[in-house]
Amino acid sequence: MLLIGMFTLHTGSALAVTAFAQAAPATVTWLRLSWAAALLLAFGGRSLWRAVRAASARELGAVVILGTASAGMMLFYSEATARIELGTATSIEFLGTLVVAVAAMRRRRELVWILAAVAGVLCLTRPWQGELDLAGVGFALAGALCVVGYIVLTQRVGAGFGAVHGLALTMTVGAVVSAPLGAPAVIAAPDPDLIAFTLLIALLFPMVPFLLEMVVLQRMSRTAYSTFSSLEPAVALVMGLVVIGQAPAVVQVVGMALVVVAGAGAARGDRARRPSAADRARVRADRAVAASR
Repeated sequence: MLLIGMFTLHTGSALAVTAFAQAAPATVTWLRLSWAAALLLAFGGRSLWRAVRAASARELGAVVILGTASAGMMLFYSEATARIELGTATSIEFLGTLVVAVAAMRRRRELVWILAAVAGVLCLTRPWQGELDLAGVGFALAGALCVVGYIVLTQRVGAGFGAVHGLALTMTVGAVVSAPLGAPAVIAAPDPDLIAFTLLIALLFPMVPFLLEMVVLQRMSRTAYSTFSSLEPAVALVMGLVVIGQAPAVVQVVGMALVVVAGAGAARGDRARRPSAADRARVRADRAVAASR
């Protein structure tokens, strides 16, 4: 499911780049979020509203924060891919995923994987050539910060509401949060072709991959998710090449390899880490809750 989500996500991301010729990245992103929210709200039906009424204030607060983080992640990523290559933007944003993985290990020597990933990003952006788009890199780094919140809260919201209901609420919050940035242009000059095209993109990203990720995060730890996601920058590079013809230089391929190796190294560290007594107690508690449901 994680691999399917990666390929659909970056296919949608690559197609979104082609839509930036018709509208600003914020407009395209808001349309995608709105489509995803509308479809998921319709799919959730009455059971969704029952889940909302039964939810605690803390659970609803987590949904609002996750929806805001998801909107920020998509907005910043769109702004980044409008300025720098898809694979480069994904690799920079992946730093947030890797930070979550290394932080969960709580061992200083695992910081080597962060350093390897940073070296890979430097190879991808090639600042020594003097052509570095600082705005694009800045947007990608802001997206990386949002990724941290997304990973942490997706697991909590998915456990509280279920994958479909949790994602429906998250996308609704995301659409509302991003509306001031994206809605005015659509209202002022609606483009039926663009609106229809963003429906297709919304299915590819965010709807399908986010739904799969929410399910996946109920079946694996945050660290495992973060480290297996190390393939994502490579998938983005491939889809950028196939869909929109973004051919990387040799040094960028080396940088991509460093990022993927960093993720694989973190995965090795995750396997080597023995569960603590607290971890085992948490697993038993989670199983008890699951059995009660």
